[in-house]
Amino acid sequence: MRWESGRRSDNVEDRRGMPGGRGLAVGGGLGTLVIVLIAMWLGVDPSVVLQGGEPAGTEAPSPGASAPSAAKDPLADFVSVVLADTEDTWRELFRRMDRQYQDPILVLFSGGVRSACGVAQSSVGPFYCPGDRKLYIDLAFYRDLRDRLGAPGDFAQAYVIAHEVGHHVQNLLGIADRVRSAQSRGSQADGNAIQVRMELQADCFAGVWASNAQRSRQILEAGDVEEALGAAAAIGDDRLQRRAQGYVVPESFTHGTSAQRVAWFKRGFERGEPRECDTFAAAAPRR
Repeated sequence: MRWESGRRSDNVEDRRGMPGGRGLAVGGGLGTLVIVLIAMWLGVDPSVVLQGGEPAGTEAPSPGASAPSAAKDPLADFVSVVLADTEDTWRELFRRMDRQYQDPILVLFSGGVRSACGVAQSSVGPFYCPGDRKLYIDLAFYRDLRDRLGAPGDFAQAYVIAHEVGHHVQNLLGIADRVRSAQSRGSQADGNAIQVRMELQADCFAGVWASNAQRSRQILEAGDVEEALGAAAAIGDDRLQRRAQGYVVPESFTHGTSAQRVAWFKRGFERGEPRECDTFAAAAPRR
């Protein structure tokens, strides 16, 4: 990925090395769901992170605040550039929809972090909290993505950020609220099926970003798209469940199969338009 000359985002909070907190203090609803689903995404038992406990008050540095080492950290620099590129892309796409895009904040943390959704440990992986409109990532996740999940490459890493930004887009467009409302009225199985569609749409939105960024700024190098597709495949529910327990339980899927995730990223990349990502209108998620 050609990123070194890219703009750096001002919307990064570096909380690495700051006290994170133990336990998870979430009042329920979508915040809890987000944390649990991310744990399931990585094949982690949600009980490991849902430990109960502390109030989720927060005193966070302002956007752009940095630990002393951040300026010399290539990976932190990289995610800042990727975030900036998603900002540029989605501002333009929202302008075309006669809407105004509101930039999210990306929080770097290590070990654990407080958010409006509660206190989360690094084991839950990257996540988006709709309560404070922030993305959270412990950069150590990228080592797991490469070594444990078998998805190396800088564009695989960029895909992770773009997927979480996709959830921010859903939040701004009111999709997240509608999903939460629908889930509250249905069974667990129905809620899981709706969540799959939401996650696949975030994958499609990630593809939309990549398509528009490439068209406007020529960010892609040979093999980059394959890296993103490899990451999408690596975190499919079927692959994660088979890895964790040796078999799959389709009715428990919350993010979609590897094939579905690949298909929807590809659709977004090939079409380049958010309206092409209506996973909810599809008869069934693409396989």
